[in-house]
Amino acid sequence: MGAVLSLVKPNLHLVDVERGQVLFHVPTSGLFELDPLSGELIRLLTEDTHSTIETVEKRFQNRYSTDQLAEAIEELKALKIVTDGGTAQINADPVKVDQFPLNTVILNVNTGCNLSCTYCYKEDLEIPSKGQKMAFETAVKSVEMLLEESPDQDKYNIVFFGGEPLSNMPLIRQTVEYCQQRFQSVKGRVDFTLTTNGTLLTEELVDYFNTNGIGLTISMDGPKAIHDKNRITVGGQGTYDVVNSKVKMLLPRYSARPVGVRVTLTRAITDVEAIYQHLYHDLGFHEVGFAPVTSGDMAEFNLTVDELHEVFEGMKRLGRRYLQGALAHQNTGFGNMHQLMTDLHEGNKKSLPCGAGVALLAVDTEGGLNLCHRFTGSELPLFGDVDQGIDKPALSQFIEARLERADTGCETCRIRNLCSGGCYHESYAKFGDPAAPAYHYCDLMRDWIDFGIEIYSRIMIENPEFFDAYVTPRRSS
Repeated sequence: MGAVLSLVKPNLHLVDVERGQVLFHVPTSGLFELDPLSGELIRLLTEDTHSTIETVEKRFQNRYSTDQLAEAIEELKALKIVTDGGTAQINADPVKVDQFPLNTVILNVNTGCNLSCTYCYKEDLEIPSKGQKMAFETAVKSVEMLLEESPDQDKYNIVFFGGEPLSNMPLIRQTVEYCQQRFQSVKGRVDFTLTTNGTLLTEELVDYFNTNGIGLTISMDGPKAIHDKNRITVGGQGTYDVVNSKVKMLLPRYSARPVGVRVTLTRAITDVEAIYQHLYHDLGFHEVGFAPVTSGDMAEFNLTVDELHEVFEGMKRLGRRYLQGALAHQNTGFGNMHQLMTDLHEGNKKSLPCGAGVALLAVDTEGGLNLCHRFTGSELPLFGDVDQGIDKPALSQFIEARLERADTGCETCRIRNLCSGGCYHESYAKFGDPAAPAYHYCDLMRDWIDFGIEIYSRIMIENPEFFDAYVTPRRSS
């Protein structure tokens, strides 16, 4: 009796699309349109887990030659989705992490904020009069640490964050000027971005950002009734009218880069279509991205299970609009879908959920090194500081723990190389452990990825030029 052929189920996932089925190759995040023979082989091995090469040949003898069958089987074995008795590897071997190729530092320029958004996760947030502002010396040390750790990057990113970063514009101006001079003698170029609530924008500031090519993202939650529910001043007043007027000044005046908007979805706020309609069509933002709150410190703001389902259904409806736009060679500015299309098109394969701790660190106002901007002020221990440098043993231990998928739900999950366990901070808020995978919305994420594969397949078949026109330029910018 010949060797038994077996499917390596964790390495493949079949997704129904309009023209049949496509194979999502989990190890590479690649998509394959199955030829008839390969499709039949996979279906046979799904139904009969004890098939041998001989029984397969007998099953297909009137339609395919022995050579055709052998070639198809070898191709599936090479993809590690079929084995003939051996054990196919489904995850990379654990690795020792001792290199931290930083390309991004996030500078928490001020813990003070002129707003008091009810859902804010920032543990170190203060009212403006009590805010702790980063010193210029700390910013300089952060930049020099970045260059010392990674002297040969092609591009470096300096991100200004807070609190409200515009409340410490003197530091931002000093840091931009320093970097523009410093990076003249460096191989790579430097890029600046910031996220702002928009209330402090002025024409002079917009012109400054435009002249210096500083990327902007605005935090705004939608129409007035929705925005004013949570995004309020320290005195409790809604901020929509102010932000709306600032955005209407900003968008026609600023031309350096497309301006996106970040929307935070909290309890009872689930109508993503209405929010998208207002921010994209009425106000004119280039891209709208949604961030559902599922594990914040304040449980009353977390979306319920039913609300989260409602959000994802709304996002899928927006995804269908995205598809129709793509087939008409138009980008509809739905950021979540655009990111998923980018990941699928580039075959992105992630061992970790994001670059935090490896390519990115956040510097707090005192110079402490945090996993990312969401952890500044939290009780998670620091990973060094800008004076002493990175605490590499501690950071290595943390990253290696997250890389280890054995005995976790991620070990065999079909989206393990796209999700990679989810956001560190969500895990920290939900379970008290940033290294633990964020299990609480796994099923929804798997369904979202399947939906994205369906959308991607339609675009690739009917208008593949869309990716060259809209996806590749987005990544490069």
